[in-house]
Amino acid sequence: MPFTHVHRVRYHETDAQSYLFNSRYLEIADVAMTEFFRHLGWSYPELNAAGADPSVVSAQLGFHAPAFFDDVIGFEVECAHIGRSSFTLRHSVTRDETDLATISIVYVNVTTHDGKSRPLPETVATALASYATKT
Repeated sequence: MPFTHVHRVRYHETDAQSYLFNSRYLEIADVAMTEFFRHLGWSYPELNAAGADPSVVSAQLGFHAPAFFDDVIGFEVECAHIGRSSFTLRHSVTRDETDLATISIVYVNVTTHDGKSRPLPETVATALASYATKT
């Protein structure tokens, strides 16, 4: 079963066209990532204590239809790739049956003191694999 983070679009997140402003999608995706890891068994501090501190290195967004103030939208999260020290999360953003956006974010696991990459803890990689894209 896919993990979905639900978000209601708030007034201050919209632009002059009454659309959910494009940069807000990344903010909500960041919250969805945090909630995804909570769903996998780690709050963010627990994730850090386990040796994982994901840092965004790349993000790609494609917009298909707008979201508006007070819309309830879902960010369905799946793991599209797991590497030695990195992973990619794909978000499918929907409102009811309407596809709104797709987001692909690459994270690298880093050390907090110097920001250098380090391998993902095995427990984290295994948990991510349980939500990997099925092909």
